[in-house]
Amino acid sequence: MHPTRPASALVRDLGRADYEPVFAAMRAFTDARTHDTRDELWIVEHPPVFTLGLGADRAHLLAGPGVPAHGIPVVQTDRGGEITYHGPGQVVIYLLVDLRRNKPGGKLYARQFVEKIEQAVIDVLAAYNLGGERVAGAPGIYIAAGPRRGAKIAALGLKVRGNGCTYHGVSLNVAMDLAPFSWINPCGYSGLSTVDMRTMGIEAPLADVQHALAQALLRHLAPCDPNNSN
Repeated sequence: MHPTRPASALVRDLGRADYEPVFAAMRAFTDARTHDTRDELWIVEHPPVFTLGLGADRAHLLAGPGVPAHGIPVVQTDRGGEITYHGPGQVVIYLLVDLRRNKPGGKLYARQFVEKIEQAVIDVLAAYNLGGERVAGAPGIYIAAGPRRGAKIAALGLKVRGNGCTYHGVSLNVAMDLAPFSWINPCGYSGLSTVDMRTMGIEAPLADVQHALAQALLRHLAPCDPNNSN
């Protein structure tokens, strides 16, 4: 008898919401969840905010240590990675997932989880005729060809607890004010160019891209079929 496959993740649309209450809610959800708690994907659009990963160097906030850049709040988080920016016109999806039960007979490892998230972004970009690619050692998705090759269009940062439960997630730039990215070293890389879909010539409603990315994530994160060895 094969183990029961868990239900696919529940998708919640939080609309536009301040970062800190959502961050607190992610931690509270993860604190309270049990082995039977259904995984969830939270779609949200944040007002402008800079967030710092656990190992982030505040020197990458170019306004200077302790000085809010252009009035934008700076929030310390418990995710991996360096500094990044969230703001209007960006798809953010938080992944509250139990990696232990994603794969019958074993868990989904963090590296596999990251690869699935990145592939979901690549698939969405391809649907809009944009080529995205991974860069070794630099999580996220980058423009794959043309004069903007190497520019970052999607960022990734996760917290994986010792029990295999995750939160934080992925962001994809759709139609943003990109100036705040120039006020930091995005993800700790000095001079890293950051773009959005609009910069690349794609005009797409934010809600459409939110839905497309959520569906792509559901496809890639669907528990493996125990009758399929792949």
